Amino acid sequence: MTTPTSTAPAVDATSVTETQEAVGRSPGQLMWLRFRRDRTGVISAIIVIFFFLVAILAPVIAAVYGKNPYTLYGQDIPGLLNDYGYPVAPNGGISSEYWFGLEPSLGRDVFTQLVYGIRTSLGIAVVATIIMTVLGIVIGIVAGYAGGKTDYFVGRVIDLTLSFPQTLFIIAFMPVVDSLLVASNEEPPVWLRAVSLTIMLTAFGWAGLARLLRGQVLSLRTREFVEAAKVTGASPARIVFKELLPNLWTPILIQSTLLLPAMVTAEAGLSFLGVGMGELVPDWGRMFLRATQVYRNDITYLIFPGVALLVFVVAFNLLGDSIRDAFDPKIKR
Repeated sequence: MTTPTSTAPAVDATSVTETQEAVGRSPGQLMWLRFRRDRTGVISAIIVIFFFLVAILAPVIAAVYGKNPYTLYGQDIPGLLNDYGYPVAPNGGISSEYWFGLEPSLGRDVFTQLVYGIRTSLGIAVVATIIMTVLGIVIGIVAGYAGGKTDYFVGRVIDLTLSFPQTLFIIAFMPVVDSLLVASNEEPPVWLRAVSLTIMLTAFGWAGLARLLRGQVLSLRTREFVEAAKVTGASPARIVFKELLPNLWTPILIQSTLLLPAMVTAEAGLSFLGVGMGELVPDWGRMFLRATQVYRNDITYLIFPGVALLVFVVAFNLLGDSIRDAFDPKIKR
């Protein structure tokens, strides 16, 4: 006699475990639990935190190291640079005294330039990202919730902003700002360059998040919980903050984590093109500009900022993907 085989589907042990762990946990706890299981996300978070700590502690690191990014060591100390301005020691002048070598021609310390360059790029990128996120949230929610002519007008402004040639406009506009606010025989102050760059990056960066949130709000405002809030007499402000905004934190957080590395590369790119922080301020973009002039004779000077920027951008993008998957595991690839 043949024993009938069971046709019941096999139970996934992982799904059972996740279901058991989800009992009694808040959405935030579940997100954190899923994120901790993502090894790529955890490693990326550690790398990103490391970069931020380096940026914050740059003066401390330089003091312990005993060098700074401004002193012309190669010119002040004989025997460090040859007659052509290149480091005498091999591999760009790397030694126990100068860990990452010396900058060709000027002879500045590369390690402290890199550390302070992280501080410059991240500082501008963080401020610009925060302002862009706030603007994107306000404009996107207002346009989506108000609808009608307001939505149409804001939508056209968003389309115009996204279609604008951002890089070309900033390259053309920055010298105009300098000429209006600074005398022709003077160098623009550091704070003015930082503020100008932040404003320019913000002016073109908010539109993507605003368009995303506008579409989300247009979909959410017809849902039952929003209609129920209107029936009960809830004010528009209460509907926005209590009903809509809690459902928008996921795209806001994900988009912000993607905006920050984009702003870092944008700031470095503008400095590379000559409209960034200037020669006297340590900056990744300026290091790239100098490296392109000397890479044939000193490739080492190009490697350090290149690897640093690559690692940071890749780590932050992977972190953004991990956060997205932790918030909504259904879209995990």
